[in-house]
Amino acid sequence: MAKYFGTNGVRGTFDVLTSSLALQLAQAIGIYFKRGKILVARDHRLTSPALSHAVIAGLQSMGCDVIDFGLLPAPVAEWSIQPLQADGLIIITASHNPPEWNGIKVIDGSGITVSRERGEEIEKLMDRVSSVPWNKTGKYVSSTGTMEKYVQAILPLLNVEKIKKRKLKLVLDFGNGTTALTEPLFRSLGCELITLNAQMDGRFPGRPSEPTEKNVQDLIAAVKATQADAGIAWDGDGDRIVFVDEKGSYVIGDKVFGLSILWQFAQKKGDVVTTVATSKIVEDIAKKSNAKLLYTKIGAPYLSETVAKKKAAIAGEEVGGVIWPQVSLAKDGVFTAAKLCEALCEKPLGKWLEELPVYYTEKTKLEANEKQKTKIVQKIRAYAKKKKFKFIDIDGVRINFDDSWVIVRASGTEHYVRVFAEAKTPEKAKQLLSEYKMLAK
Repeated sequence: MAKYFGTNGVRGTFDVLTSSLALQLAQAIGIYFKRGKILVARDHRLTSPALSHAVIAGLQSMGCDVIDFGLLPAPVAEWSIQPLQADGLIIITASHNPPEWNGIKVIDGSGITVSRERGEEIEKLMDRVSSVPWNKTGKYVSSTGTMEKYVQAILPLLNVEKIKKRKLKLVLDFGNGTTALTEPLFRSLGCELITLNAQMDGRFPGRPSEPTEKNVQDLIAAVKATQADAGIAWDGDGDRIVFVDEKGSYVIGDKVFGLSILWQFAQKKGDVVTTVATSKIVEDIAKKSNAKLLYTKIGAPYLSETVAKKKAAIAGEEVGGVIWPQVSLAKDGVFTAAKLCEALCEKPLGKWLEELPVYYTEKTKLEANEKQKTKIVQKIRAYAKKKKFKFIDIDGVRINFDDSWVIVRASGTEHYVRVFAEAKTPEKAKQLLSEYKMLAK
């Protein structure tokens, strides 16, 4: 069992993920990537500069050449792996977590995020670290202009002229995060912009980093007040995205992914990859298009691994993370937003949403330590077997019914067991959640 690596890299508060630990991890990562060329990027959290310096020092001490991007949205940094032919990438980010948290996300030279299982291999190397001679330390280069290069790379994948002609009015809620650096992209598409929380601030004074409906009420109000075509909100590093339609209705991550499949399939059809916690919306869309649906464990590593292996057309998860293989193997909230601009040239977001099947979701979480988490999941698996239900147990236990499902799984990053339920009616979803919440206790 990995000691430090979770669902998506290493995360913790600064008293846990210290600069000393960051240096040790970076040294092991440097060995894991065969002392090659490693890219380093960071978000804007208050502890990110300290952790970034430690990571860079650790890599150089192993003989790795380092290209330091500094502040950059996570998907933009991940896109850069291929053009720079890097052996790996480390991003200092805690994504949607509270400001006191931070993390180390590791991506290999193929653009695949390092999983908990591969993280165990890195952790084993932490005991075998030996620095290179003084005259063999790695080189350091500070790189600029990566955001602009990314924009130039994705523009040919969009109908730019059509978007410019439409003159969209958008409200962008950057959430005080690094996606504030993407504002020039939307201006280059001819959009009229109203921006919220556009000042990068690691304290997240405008709203919490996670773009839940509760946290983006200012965005919803702004879309209504300005009669905008749509609202967009990201998490702290830009890998998660949610929308608000022209009427001010919040569009959850499941629906964002469902819409993304429709937009991708208009140009390229193929396999769809998603996690076991994703809505039946995705299953229904895939079935209607005769596309194969592939389920994975929850987390970016498993999505990117499966996309690469199966050469899938698109991948995504219920929190609004979408992988567009024509760009990279990253969950890319920036390109997803750009595709929304293209889609709005055809019809309003509300009309697009009418094309999605209707389901109702209920979610909760139960506090549990590692031992309790294991016990709860085992209990639900035994119950499903006893009842002879159809279930998937690659990550927790997802029980599938004809028009509904429920999943009970242990969080890979926090001390919780999560329970999700979905059904064709809100009453059924609430009933399922209540039933399995009681069973999990």
